[in-house]
Amino acid sequence: MARGPRKTIEEKIQAKEELIHSLQVRIKSEQGELEELYREKQAEQLNVLSEMLDETGLSAEEAAAILKEHTQEVRITA
Repeated sequence: MARGPRKTIEEKIQAKEELIHSLQVRIKSEQGELEELYREKQAEQLNVLSEMLDETGLSAEEAAAILKEHTQEVRITA
């Protein structure tokens, strides 16, 4: 049973180039979406920290000093 004319090597090359190009466009789009998700995650984390600072009345500098001290203590006991 005949399946039609066979593709030439040039047609196969062109088809692969087009496929690769479309995949590169898709990857670029997906990377953009991933970067946006990272920005959203960071904004959410900063919002949580900001709310905690507001609730505790600590300044960002005071909270940073407390965290630094805590992480040093954790390293010593580990």
